[in-house]
Amino acid sequence: MSAVQPLSVTEPKKQPKATVRRRSLAPLEPVSSRSRWMLGLAFFAVFVAVWAFFTLGGFVSPTFLASPVTMVKEGWLLFTEYGFIKDIGMTIWRVVGGFILAAVIAVPLGIAMGAYKGVEAFFEPFISFCRYLPASAFIPLLILWAGIGEAQKILVIFIGSVFQITLMVAVTVGGARRDLVEAAYTLGAGHKGIVTRVLIPGAAPEIAETLRLVLGWAWTYVIVAELIGSSSGIGHMITDSQSLLNTGQIIFGIIVIGLIGLVSDFAFKALNHHLFAWSFVR
Repeated sequence: MSAVQPLSVTEPKKQPKATVRRRSLAPLEPVSSRSRWMLGLAFFAVFVAVWAFFTLGGFVSPTFLASPVTMVKEGWLLFTEYGFIKDIGMTIWRVVGGFILAAVIAVPLGIAMGAYKGVEAFFEPFISFCRYLPASAFIPLLILWAGIGEAQKILVIFIGSVFQITLMVAVTVGGARRDLVEAAYTLGAGHKGIVTRVLIPGAAPEIAETLRLVLGWAWTYVIVAELIGSSSGIGHMITDSQSLLNTGQIIFGIIVIGLIGLVSDFAFKALNHHLFAWSFVR
């Protein structure tokens, strides 16, 4: 008998791993913080360059659109001769007052609606209805009820913010993880403990983010409030400039609103990162 020759098993050759080249503009590919700042500043530079080209080049009449140079000169006059810093202070005061008033009422109500379905069933239809009503539509009534003073303007911001915050907070709290709730019940927590030690801490980062977003909307409401029956504020200055066809001051006022809103947004975001640093860890 011939000996059986063992079968030789050849190991498959290992294929070299394909290297994936990542590009900064690839889908969902993050960019560095430095690149983000540079790209953001680049857009503003291009925007101002195009604006200057059409206005300084004579393609657009100064009556309809002032040039960047004219806008800066008019802004300097606003600060040095017309007390524009006071208008800025009044506008900030109105935004902060109306927004804080809305948050103080909306956040607890939203937490109650998210935690207790009976409370949600009672309030949700009315709040959803009011959420679609434009805050500017209440201005005639508010003038009748509160006059043309500060209360009227703060109430416009309050109405424009309170219903949005309430519903967004309710959705956030109501979307809590059920396994955490069941675990808390298993460990002996009561209904109050579930709300105070599970639902609120878990939803706190998103509630803070909701407040940050709605604060941006509040800046749009204050200008609407100041356009009617106001003797101070950025909106009042814009209205006066419109009657004088001074587009330089109008544009400067709009840019100031954007800058203040941007600073407040960054400050709010930094505060959220400080208070809820654990929620931003990925």
